[in-house]
Amino acid sequence: MGSELQHLLLVYTAYVIAAGSPGPSNMRIMGVAMDQGRRAALVLAAGVVSGSIFWGAMAATGISAILTRYAEALTILKIFGGLYLLYLAFRAAKAALTAGEKPVETAGTNTPETTSSLYRRGLLMHLTNPKSILAWIALVALGLGPGASSYTVAAILFGCAVLSVTIFCGYAIVFSTAPMVRFYSRARRWIEGTLAIFFGAAGIRLLLSRT
Repeated sequence: MGSELQHLLLVYTAYVIAAGSPGPSNMRIMGVAMDQGRRAALVLAAGVVSGSIFWGAMAATGISAILTRYAEALTILKIFGGLYLLYLAFRAAKAALTAGEKPVETAGTNTPETTSSLYRRGLLMHLTNPKSILAWIALVALGLGPGASSYTVAAILFGCAVLSVTIFCGYAIVFSTAPMVRFYSRARRWIEGTLAIFFGAAGIRLLLSRT
């Protein structure tokens, strides 16, 4: 039991570091939170969480491990993921080039997205990222030591799901606060420009990667 607990703590720590560090999902949640508000960011975060839990379940059942044996499957995901990141880069660049600044009172009211659109965007960011599959396989392998029980598998999935909600929704809440919204209204072009560069670089790197 003590060994299983150590493995779980190790998995949870690794997940917090991986999910909490700046990445496409976190960066987009931050941008949406400052631009469109808390509700929109939470919906986007829900899509990201759903994608993360999906790949976690696939890793726990061994299905995603099978996918990694077929180069074609990962290649298709890599292409879709890279193109989607480039699409996000285009959207951010377009927002950065928009003339004028939005006042704080109307921040987020310019071409608001629907709930379903935001959710799909968050979901696609995770489902089209082959690195999410590989990361979850590594996490599950890390937590399943010799003689690991079904309880351990369930604890990994449940614990990481809770952490996923906490981390991604936390980004949505923190970056939708009034100070952050005021900061966005003043530095909108710089923020969206930075996001455009970040997503563009991530998309190109994913398309050119060999994993």
